[in-house]
Amino acid sequence: MCAKRFKTGSGPSQRQLRVAEVIRHRLAEVLMRGDVHDPELSRMSITVSEVRVTTDLRYATAFVMPLGGRDTEEALKALRKCKGELRHLVASGLGLRFAPDIKFELDASFDAMDNARRMFADPRVQADIAAWDDDGPENDAPENDAPQDEPQDAPDDDALGEDDDPAR
Repeated sequence: MCAKRFKTGSGPSQRQLRVAEVIRHRLAEVLMRGDVHDPELSRMSITVSEVRVTTDLRYATAFVMPLGGRDTEEALKALRKCKGELRHLVASGLGLRFAPDIKFELDASFDAMDNARRMFADPRVQADIAAWDDDGPENDAPENDAPQDEPQDAPDDDALGEDDDPAR
């Protein structure tokens, strides 16, 4: 009975994902409407890109980024200062037994996306992509000795054991 109580392995459960997404939507809505009574936070436009919750749904980590990527430290400081009020506003629409404690972290996925764009814009990478497009993927495939278009030889009658047929 206890063997399946704690999930090990592959990732978050469906319930974790569903609760995290509801928290993300609710947090974004609260920040967009300016329900928080903090002048610093109400003048900022903040994107909530992802929320992850623990298996017991008591702790949530919200990955945020201010619009334009500027004033990140001030935004994190303002969010952490209003953490209790945000927790109360977010939990009001969740319907959970406990309101999850929300921790705010800067989202690094935007930086990773910019690095990937920069890498694909590099002239050397563009030359490699163009060369691959010119050659096509068929030149990269391993070659077989037998041509694919020609039919295979039919098996011999002796190999099928038709000489041993008693009905003949």
